[in-house]
Order: sequence, then structure tokens, then C-alpha cells
Amino acid sequence: MSDASALVDRIYEAGVISETWPNVLYNLSQQYAGAGGVLFVFGANGSQNWAASPDIRPHLEEFIGSGLGPTNPRPARLAALNYEGFACDFDAFTPEEIDQEKFYTDFLAPRGMGWTAATMVRAPSGDILGFSVDRAFKKGPFEDHELIALDTIRPHLARAALLSARLDLKRAQAMAQALHVVGLPAAVLREGGKLYAANSLFEALIPAAFDDSPGRVILRDKAADLRMGTALALLNSSHMAQASCSIPVRGTQTMSPLIVHLLPIRGAAHDIFSRATALLVVTPVDKQAVPTAEMLQGLFDLTPSESRVAQGVAMAKTIDQIAAIYGLSRETIRSQLYAALGKIGLNRQSELVALLSGKAVGVPGSE
Repeated sequence: MSDASALVDRIYEAGVISETWPNVLYNLSQQYAGAGGVLFVFGANGSQNWAASPDIRPHLEEFIGSGLGPTNPRPARLAALNYEGFACDFDAFTPEEIDQEKFYTDFLAPRGMGWTAATMVRAPSGDILGFSVDRAFKKGPFEDHELIALDTIRPHLARAALLSARLDLKRAQAMAQALHVVGLPAAVLREGGKLYAANSLFEALIPAAFDDSPGRVILRDKAADLRMGTALALLNSSHMAQASCSIPVRGTQTMSPLIVHLLPIRGAAHDIFSRATALLVVTPVDKQAVPTAEMLQGLFDLTPSESRVAQGVAMAKTIDQIAAIYGLSRETIRSQLYAALGKIGLNRQSELVALLSGKAVGVPGSE
């Protein structure tokens, strides 16, 4: 088998197993005297993701970490060419521009880098996939015969990358359907909270509980939606511990109260093509049963004492009765109750009773 045939086989393998893209990019780069290969995914919603061969990954991480990303003129210049093939630096810049452009002089040159061959592929989803092979400055720019050779590989790269993106959607749909089997409404969210995939149980909650807006999924309960917006902003960040990932939603005359859970999607499940950033699972409040203290503690990160007080209130016990049961002062019980309300995202004792007993309180968004 020739090197070219072997490379094409590995490209299609990466289409199914996204984790192998860095090695494929390395193999592609090596065939053209490159110093590394990169695959960028520019999302239609403004998000960006990438995979890189091991040899160039440190440079790319340094560049992104430096905050210099917006100063890189290459993507915009290459996109403006609107060329269905690989292009080199001199297709997008004049020699004088390369000599003066800070991206070349201040970042690439000190690292011995300088040349690229790159192409853009537009996906039906609106995303743009960018492939580049980078080369050390001393080896000179890519020549026409090399660009022609890369163009023979380009259709395979495009098909494999689009397959990866399609399989990611299938995985997201399967994730939501798995929760359908156990009777839970669920949706997979993209970056920013935009609906990506959902099961029919979740779809049945639109528009009673949720709106699928262009920006992100919105809860019709305005107070709950404010908490969900904050949680989504923190969910996949270093501040995730500050996010309230179990959010109570008040009931209406036609809908039982709900608890919305947000779970981050990370690690192997969040590769370069994954548009899935969070799993949203809905737990309807059972009208026939008050949640146990252990369940409350797990749902809302309550302390054992806070969860016992919350359960007592849900069982229609007064502050004095709860204090007597646990041999504590009225002030201590009241303090624990206020702490529990704050963590659950409620303001009044009556709202907690309504939520945990499955009763409707007002109309979502009316406050």
C-alpha cells in the first residue's frame, strides 16, 4: 500500500474515531515536510475548537493562551479567497505584508515557523472546517506542485471531518434517548445553551416549561431561567463549583413543578467535533411523595441539617415543631431554612412547600 493510500485510510478512520485526528494531521504534515498539522472548527455560533498534531500543539496552545488569536489574519484572508483547494501564504498576502505582519514577525519567526498551506471546508450546518499544514521558515513556502498534491487529499479530509460532525450529532441524540428509556425528559445543549438534541419527553415540555429560542433554551419561569443562565455560563469553566446545577421550576395550573439538572459534558465525550457542552435532565416533582432529606441534600448541595429542615417544611411542619424534633432553637432552625432556600433558589417558605409537594404556585414568569 502506498503512503498516500495509507494516509487516506487513516483519514477515514479519524472520521469515525475523532481521537485519532492529531495523528492523522501529523502523518499529513510529514508527507509535505511540514512541522505540524491543525484542524480548526469555526462554529456557526461563533465557537472555535481545534485539534493539532503533537509537534505543533505546544505552539498553538501558546498562541491561544497569549490572547493573540484575534491578531492572526490568516483565517479571514483565506476565507476571503473563497477557494475550494489548498492555498499558501502568497495567495493571501503580498511579500511586503508578510514582512510587516506582526503575526509573522512577532510570533512565527521567533519559533522558526513561517509558512502554511491551508484550506476551508463549509459544512451544511454552517460550521467552517479549516485544515492547515505548517512548515518551518527555513524550508521555504509551499510550492504549486505540493498544493496540487494536497488538493487530491482535500476531498477525503472534508468527507471524514463531516462524518465526524454527523456522528457527534448521532451520539448526542443517543444520549438523550437513553434517558427517555428511564422516563426522563432530556436534552443535549451546545455551547451557550442552544438546543442540540432532545428526546420526545423533553419536546413535550415545549412551550409549557421551555422555549427553544435562537440564543439558548429558555425556562418560562423567569427566576429559574436567570439561575439557568448563570449556571450555563459557569458550567464548563473553572468556576463550575459556583454554578447551581439543580434548578427548581415552579408549577402552573397545568404543569407540575420540575427540577432541572445541568451536567457538563467533558473529556472523551467532548472532542473537537462535539457541539455538546451540557446535558439537561428534567425531574418532575412527584405529587404523591415528598423527597427524602438525602435526595434534597444531593440535589441542591444542602448540608444534612439544611436538608432535614427543608424536608420538614415540605411535610407542612412549623419552625417550632422542627426545632422541638431536633432539640434546637427556633433561631437555629430558621437560619438553616434560610440557608436552604438560598441554595435551592427560592425566597419564601411557601415556595418550598409548593415545590416539594408538587403544587402550583402562581404562573412562571409572573414575578
